[in-house]
Amino acid sequence: MSSLTYALFSPIHVGNMDLQHRVVLAPLTCVCTHTNHVPTPQAPVYYSQRGSMPGTLLVTEATFISQKAGGYDNVPGIYTDAQVEEWKKITEAVHKKGSFIFLQLWALSRAAEPAVLVKEDNSPYVSASPIPLPGKADVPRALTMDEVTEYVTMYVTAATNAIRAGFDSFIQDVTNQCTDEYGGSIENHSRFALKVTDAIVEAVGAERMAFRISLWGVFSGMGMAEPKPQFSYLVEQLRKHKLAYIHIVELMPAEVSDEKNSDFICDTWQGVEGSTFISTNGHTRNSAIEMVDNKGGLIGFGRLFMPNPNLPFCLLKNIALERGDQATWYMSGNLTPGGYLDWPFVPENEQQIQ
Repeated sequence: MSSLTYALFSPIHVGNMDLQHRVVLAPLTCVCTHTNHVPTPQAPVYYSQRGSMPGTLLVTEATFISQKAGGYDNVPGIYTDAQVEEWKKITEAVHKKGSFIFLQLWALSRAAEPAVLVKEDNSPYVSASPIPLPGKADVPRALTMDEVTEYVTMYVTAATNAIRAGFDSFIQDVTNQCTDEYGGSIENHSRFALKVTDAIVEAVGAERMAFRISLWGVFSGMGMAEPKPQFSYLVEQLRKHKLAYIHIVELMPAEVSDEKNSDFICDTWQGVEGSTFISTNGHTRNSAIEMVDNKGGLIGFGRLFMPNPNLPFCLLKNIALERGDQATWYMSGNLTPGGYLDWPFVPENEQQIQ
């Protein structure tokens, strides 16, 4: 059977983008920006390589909405003019390839390193509630109501900065034990995320916004005992906006069971006009083909996209994939091409990078 008969390699309209296939670059935090959180000159090459097959959707590495929402070294930001100017070079490089790029906005909350916050601007270490990160002694201060409003504004500012640059965690009860309007009930736990969504949609338009969900994730001490009621409500509320897409971080294949899976989110989101979903985590070529053939949507690849810069072409032609060297992927402050730009294109696709 020809690969072109699989839905994974068929066009789809998403938001205001006409994608030529369903293979998406998922966010990959590389911790290799300058100390002022400005992307390096290598970043346009990195992203344009992965957008070399026209009509590809790329989602960037997580990017800080403001200095006080950060707390890691060598992660990009979108809150200064210098950062915006470098992101412009990245979006222009991707658009020259005929592809599209979304920016992932990030606020670290209690996952931040307090020493980095102090070093950069003596910013407070805050979270939804004063609950320390597992294994850490530092206890964050709970955000005030005024600060919550400020964070909504910071998200909106970051989103408008992203548009300038050319770009087309209050949910879980593990960290949110607020007793005010942002805590307690399922509705209140969703309130902050929905306020941010409402504000960004008003500022830049629903077709330019997406929402990423990791309901089974355990990073930074996450992991609700029963996340389905919370996330069912959240996704149902998000439907009204007709966002470009909803991005679902799945369990690894070996962890999926009848009780633990994300099918209900895909099912809830189906039927939102002009929108779709991205399924990410642990997909192979075969599982991606099966998923899209049976349920539609798009498939996000992360680990496989790093050593295979023209991954969509490789999947289309069923070419053997490089596995990569993960030891070179997260070298904080690494400004060299090693492990970042030095992965070769397969010979069949060399014409894509001329």
